[in-house]
Amino acid sequence: MAQTTAAKRLREYETIFLVRPELSDDLVDKVKERVRAVVGREGGKLLRFTIWGKKKTMYPVAKQQRAIYVHTHFLGSSALVAEIERNLRNYDEVTRFLSVKLADEVDPETRPALEDVKLAGDVEEARPGAPGEREGGGLPPVAPSFRDDVVPELEEETSEEA
Repeated sequence: MAQTTAAKRLREYETIFLVRPELSDDLVDKVKERVRAVVGREGGKLLRFTIWGKKKTMYPVAKQQRAIYVHTHFLGSSALVAEIERNLRNYDEVTRFLSVKLADEVDPETRPALEDVKLAGDVEEARPGAPGEREGGGLPPVAPSFRDDVVPELEEETSEEA
């Protein structure tokens, strides 16, 4: 009996992958469905897909400054993770991916599958003061001078002494 319950327990993983920013929603959904098919075929359980949207990367990835971030949360074995990463590696639209083990021996019956979420991502126009868009090459605004903070009573005293 202990072997059957141990066999049902799976590891909890998450995989985040970056997709080229110029892809349409249909092509991003195609990549999602491919990962979903791999999880189903390999005996895993998909918990949730979250599309974080198009965001600016810290450094250029595949000569692109932005990417569409997709987060996958699932239960499975290490062989499932290897198969997902193999499929992502073969897909030209995916530029980077990272898989992380979150927990050992999770009972799949206690973890419900949640519906997929799609977030808006960063909107460049919503942040007019973002670095690089300001004059001066993205430097912070100049702080007010120290004299602006002087209390008026003290200013009058110092001018009478002089």
